[in-house]
Amino acid sequence: MTSPANDLIAELVGNLEPVKPLSFTRGLGYTLAAAGVSAAGIAVTMGVRPDLFAGKVDPVFLLSAGLFLVLGIAAAATVIVMSRPQVGNDHGGWVWAAAMAGLLPVAALIVAMAGASDPLSRASIAHGLDCLTIGGAASLLVFTVLVAWLRKGAPTSPERAGLLSGIAAGSLGIFAFSLHCADNDIVHIGLWHSAVVVIAAAIGRSLVPRLVRW
Repeated sequence: MTSPANDLIAELVGNLEPVKPLSFTRGLGYTLAAAGVSAAGIAVTMGVRPDLFAGKVDPVFLLSAGLFLVLGIAAAATVIVMSRPQVGNDHGGWVWAAAMAGLLPVAALIVAMAGASDPLSRASIAHGLDCLTIGGAASLLVFTVLVAWLRKGAPTSPERAGLLSGIAAGSLGIFAFSLHCADNDIVHIGLWHSAVVVIAAAIGRSLVPRLVRW
């Protein structure tokens, strides 16, 4: 190899410094810590559902909150894996959790069509918008942590990473708010709580790719 070529290579790599590999455990830990802070903030500022302390928790709450929690963790784990692409990485584990959580709006639609609940009443809409607004706000910290983590890495599919970041943030955000929301109506939960996840996913899909280009 000629001397000019050696000089060029030396010039290109001369200022390079070793980079600490991204740790999956650390990334997931930061995400769960952010979710915990969001949940604690809701609990301190707005209070916790009274049935959590009474020991008589409604099954609909347990099911819906559990599905959102599982979906949030699964999507967040996938985002963290996507930040450090490797051959053979599986990015499809979150799909099953999304399919299970997707049953909530389906059940809400069926119950609403049966006339067991009126989702279009003024009180229902007002309460739903409150859940949508506060649940969305509770998603912001997790969303910020995941975007910051992606910016440290090199996701090969920024669009998908953005979509999953929104799903994770929305799911964990509405889970945090569910600890306060005492409404056990499947129509309310399936429509308004699920809407937080859908809107956050849309925002993540459109916004994150612009922030993590490399």
